[in-house]
Amino acid sequence: MSAALTTAASPHVMNTYGRLPIAMSHGRGCRVWDVNGKEYLDALAGIAVNTLGHGHPKLVPALQEQVAKMMHCCNYYHVPDQERLAQMLVERSGLTNVFFCSTGLEANEAALKLARKFGHDKGIDRPEIVVYEKAFHGRSIATLSATGNPKIQAGFGPLVEGFIRVPVNDIEALKNATEGNPNVVAVFFEAIQGEGGVNPMTVGYMQDLRALCDARDWLMMIDEVQCGMGRTGKWFAHQWAGIKPDVMPLAKGLGSGVPIGAVVAGPKAAHIFQPGNHGTTFGGNPLAMRAGVETIRIMEEDGLLANAATVGAHLRGALEAGLQGLPGVKEIRGQGLMIGIELAKPCGVITQRAADAGLLLSVTADSVIRIVPPLIMTTAEAEEVAAILLPLIHAFLAE
Repeated sequence: MSAALTTAASPHVMNTYGRLPIAMSHGRGCRVWDVNGKEYLDALAGIAVNTLGHGHPKLVPALQEQVAKMMHCCNYYHVPDQERLAQMLVERSGLTNVFFCSTGLEANEAALKLARKFGHDKGIDRPEIVVYEKAFHGRSIATLSATGNPKIQAGFGPLVEGFIRVPVNDIEALKNATEGNPNVVAVFFEAIQGEGGVNPMTVGYMQDLRALCDARDWLMMIDEVQCGMGRTGKWFAHQWAGIKPDVMPLAKGLGSGVPIGAVVAGPKAAHIFQPGNHGTTFGGNPLAMRAGVETIRIMEEDGLLANAATVGAHLRGALEAGLQGLPGVKEIRGQGLMIGIELAKPCGVITQRAADAGLLLSVTADSVIRIVPPLIMTTAEAEEVAAILLPLIHAFLAE
């Protein structure tokens, strides 16, 4: 007789997630195994977090060394790897300096505080920030207020005031929404919306927005939490437009699984915060900083930006070929290894069906299949993703 299967259950954990009945045990590369030994191809990477996949042979010994050396040190003191990682981010972004925290939510919260302080420093008593429909910036009260999803806002009012919401990729709508308003201080957007359905801002729109922010003395704040860190084939997704933001929150893939967040600031925002204005206990801790330093080093050594572009294009091509002309497929979009397949009806069941078939992915915005695998994925693994997923989509749309 075979051994009894381990039931995936967490009765003492607060019920805040719609979990699949799977409990993960370990991973290697782009593969993970659950506690019952079932193998999965990971096309989700912990939601764009596991940049280097699982158990990377260059990352693991570095983190083991750091754990034995020092995991945490408070910010009363200098942390050498903070400066190392900050310099690496400044050099790759062309910006000025960095504030470190632990999550994307915290990075976005810090960006919102920067914008408000920027306004107050200019004598604006009630600063307002332009945000977008379908945006997702986090689940604190302030970032929830900036988020453009009424479903996840429901039950948590009153929301924070000071946000002006506009549609994506419509510069005239933004101009109309802000016309004659002296309180606007910043525009805050994702270069590619993640939770909102993998919706990219166009190159032209981002360029127009940069010019508008310059003309009106607004901060341009680009949330690169999900789409940054090489996922699109450049370090940051906005770089495809040849522009620089004033404020850029990062997190997710920056630490390859170790919690880390960062706010990278350009000259206009670099010195808004002064001692006492902002802080965090865990931000910039030695373990997270080492993870960030090693992640960037390994990405460059292993050519992972080019790999993300190449493998992403290969995967998208395979998906487009397999879904071409299929009724019910609205659009395939994204860039590099951040791909969304929008279907004409809600498709949440695809997440479980894919897992049953040995593939991990997610469905976001109800009807968009999201693929954000580790940046180490090979073309062979991309073909495997397509081979598993395409029949599932065909069968689902035939129902």
